[in-house]
Amino acid sequence: MSTASQPMIRAQNLTRRFGDFVAVDRVSFEVYPGEIVGYLGPNGSGKTTTIRMLLGLLLPSEGDAWVLGYSVRTQAEAIRPRVGYMSQKFALYDELTVWENMTFYAGVYGVRDRGRVAQVARALDLWSIRHLQAGVLPVGWRQRLALATAVLHRPRLIFLDEPTSGVDPPTRRAFWDLMYRLVDEGMTIFVTTHYMDEAEYCHRVGIMHRGRLLAIDTPSRLKEQALPGKVWDVWARPLLNALATLEAHDEVLRAVLARDHLRVLTRPSLQASHLRRWLRAQGLEVRQVQPAEPSLEDVFLALAQE
Repeated sequence: MSTASQPMIRAQNLTRRFGDFVAVDRVSFEVYPGEIVGYLGPNGSGKTTTIRMLLGLLLPSEGDAWVLGYSVRTQAEAIRPRVGYMSQKFALYDELTVWENMTFYAGVYGVRDRGRVAQVARALDLWSIRHLQAGVLPVGWRQRLALATAVLHRPRLIFLDEPTSGVDPPTRRAFWDLMYRLVDEGMTIFVTTHYMDEAEYCHRVGIMHRGRLLAIDTPSRLKEQALPGKVWDVWARPLLNALATLEAHDEVLRAVLARDHLRVLTRPSLQASHLRRWLRAQGLEVRQVQPAEPSLEDVFLALAQE
């Protein structure tokens, strides 16, 4: 992966309005060859609208973007045959087999080589189930098949819109393994997700909230630079009383429940010993206060709060 080469995607002040509602608000970023760039944000944050503009399916209200060098405003028809796209609701034909779905989409993309279909089926571990109907496949295998149909024509760039939504963590991890294999073969991937842990797998992550791109960088740099303080894990009882107590502290920037304990963001100067004393002074039982490794969820919550 090198940022010295020309970007595969370049968005400049990309904006989309629907009436008075601003779905995407002046978004600018670049995606370079060999990257997996994640677009992280909750449902309704503008991720899918961004992809639809990049594919030339929606015209920007303002700004422009270039995909593989083609303007989404004036050259959209040149973009779509050159990229792969897997939508949230992938269009598979349930009554057709895995093999029939793949050969159908190969024909749509102008791929006449049956050897290419077999190659992709084997690469994505679909060969052994090629005679099964798509309608009987579990969700994870349907996603593999949808991904297979999106890469049959050897696109250099793939757009994946929430590709792992609604599946269990092991299946999600297996899907990401497939994505890394595609990158090893020379592809570049732009993927949207609302799973914070999943975004850790990306080379770079853009954080979307209410149509705005709040930050984009590597996961490690986002954790280093986007957080305004230190993160702590706090075990105290009663839990809800401890939460209210911490929220009232001037040096505490955010406190949230995290299963059986509290996740606390404080100003950099605050020490664990001060947190313990503060909680005990309010009559609370403090079991443990320890520094925590920042997560992308911490970054997202901090940026969204700002």
